Amino acid sequence: MSDLFESGKAGNTKATGGRKGAVNTDYGAQDIEVLEGLEPVRRRPGMYIGGTDDNAYHHLASEILDNAMDEAVAGHASSIEMRLEGPRTLMVRDNGRGIPTDPHPKFPDKSALEVIFTTLHAGGKFSGKAYDTSGGLHGVGSSVVNALSDKLEVEVARDRVLYRQDFSRGVPLGPLAEVGKAPNRRGTTVRFSPDPEIFGNLHFSASRLYRLCCSKAALFRGVIIQWKCDPELIKAGDETPVEATIQFPNGLEDALTAELGANPDLLTPLWAGEAELPLAADGRTGGKVEWAVAFLEAGTSTLTSYCNTIPTPQGGTHEAGFRAALVKGFRSWGDQRKVKRAAAITAEDVLGAVAAKLSVFIRDPQFQGQTKDKLTNQEASRLVEGALRDRIDHWLGGNPQQADNLLAFMVERAEERLRRREVKETARKSATRKLRLPGKLTDCTRENASETELFLVEGESAGGSARQARDRETQAVLPLRGKILNVASATADKLRGNQELRDLTEALGCGLGSSFDISRLRYGRVIIMTDADVDGAHIASLLMTFFYREMPELIRHGHLHLAQPPLYRLTHGAKTVYAMNDQDRDKRIKADFKSNAKVEVSRFKGLGEMPVKDLKQTTMDPARRTLLRVVALPEDRALTSERVESLMGRKPELRFRFIQEHARSVEDLDV
Repeated sequence: MSDLFESGKAGNTKATGGRKGAVNTDYGAQDIEVLEGLEPVRRRPGMYIGGTDDNAYHHLASEILDNAMDEAVAGHASSIEMRLEGPRTLMVRDNGRGIPTDPHPKFPDKSALEVIFTTLHAGGKFSGKAYDTSGGLHGVGSSVVNALSDKLEVEVARDRVLYRQDFSRGVPLGPLAEVGKAPNRRGTTVRFSPDPEIFGNLHFSASRLYRLCCSKAALFRGVIIQWKCDPELIKAGDETPVEATIQFPNGLEDALTAELGANPDLLTPLWAGEAELPLAADGRTGGKVEWAVAFLEAGTSTLTSYCNTIPTPQGGTHEAGFRAALVKGFRSWGDQRKVKRAAAITAEDVLGAVAAKLSVFIRDPQFQGQTKDKLTNQEASRLVEGALRDRIDHWLGGNPQQADNLLAFMVERAEERLRRREVKETARKSATRKLRLPGKLTDCTRENASETELFLVEGESAGGSARQARDRETQAVLPLRGKILNVASATADKLRGNQELRDLTEALGCGLGSSFDISRLRYGRVIIMTDADVDGAHIASLLMTFFYREMPELIRHGHLHLAQPPLYRLTHGAKTVYAMNDQDRDKRIKADFKSNAKVEVSRFKGLGEMPVKDLKQTTMDPARRTLLRVVALPEDRALTSERVESLMGRKPELRFRFIQEHARSVEDLDV
């Protein structure tokens, strides 16, 4: 150990330890590099734009466009032009004030323009005097783009004079020069080409830049963005226009409407608006928030957010305020309508059913990293929630029927979420147990599910007859006790606690709700077999409602059927025929028997009273029976959903109205 200290004192800093190929560890002041100007950006571009991939490449375009948008948001520019002139040459122009061209007080031998494009952390957005709100915060956007471009030129039309300066890899190729008069022009033009030494063979994507322009135009309804592109830069099959005037007079509402198109899953018209945020302590504007929300019955939910026109794909505090306002709004409406189950609604239930856009403009925003993917200002959550809270209450209260429907939908989503959690917990608890089938189920022996059938029958008596009449190899029987629960009007707790439905779910083996997996279905056909009377039709309706609500894929894939047992047996001598109802009975007697024949008419009281031979021959034998397949046509989806809700849902007044509207269509009521 003393030798080690002595060698250090003597200045012997060579690596020791006998390792072959040990490196020299001399380390002194001469090893300390000082990177000047924009060299740090070229050495470590990932620190400033997140990397050197395609996303980083297009981030350069965002930085320049954001500067133009800041001029528009500040009220100094009304028009922006983006022109893709070559595979890696982009031009952005605005009609704003123009970058200052006078000498900078701190660097009198340089113009302010040169300082902005060659010095990190130089810009007009620190003090808040030039911009109330802006996307540029760190003063590095323009200089970073300059550092990472092999060519960049800036033109400024200001005070009726046109100025120009050229750069290469962050270095000025000459001083700012006055190149002529500009009596009818003002603003800034930046044309740049990202450096292939940094980005390799990457090129700009016309479609991606066009989408960027559309998203920016939607964020400030007063701006017009002119898009132009070399036609040869648009790939085959790409619908990006060569030229376009992009403007959204209604801001985010227009943008979301265009994005959704004719979406059949929309539950209500869009909810959109904007609101001013509270004033700052110095009396200046606190900013504003704008939103557009579409509630979807199905499909992919999305929430796209921005702060000062900067996309925030990782969300942040403004999204937290938005979520809180929506959830509290629906819970409050539930309290007003005395819907206790509304207390279970969470952000997952609400945001999982929306396509939304949110934009905030605030002073001094704080982002996570230079790429600004996430907003971190703590006060943003409070400001956004406060601005939206009253407005969602007014929106819901302004259309009570629409609000009630949305609330019911959110409650259903909450109940489904709780049911999923319980199913998951149950599955976890029983993962090591052997598959348990309901005790009442009489299963078939064939293992190929596609060749098997499950008959759902009403009561033990009918179950006993069906067991005797079935084909033991391919037909299984599950008797159900009386009328099952109406899932359209029952709570989630009742659904989870109903033994009949639990037995049915276990017998099918495919789960329900969002955990439904058609590949685990244990039978190729599920056949509802009930008595041929009003009570039987009611039970069949309850079962179909259960499958429609909890296992809709079972219907869509054609697995659900209705058996058609006869109501009458007609006999004369050795001849026997069956009739489905009173009308069919009269028709059969006339068609199948002689006019003077004394036909014995037997009315089956139910499947349990039907002789096994008759049940097998008329209802269960695949060669002679009649099955009706239950279908839900996609084009009638909205009508089907409305009809199920009206006839089976929680509101009896809807059923009463249906009876009133259709009573005249009933010609003969068999009582």
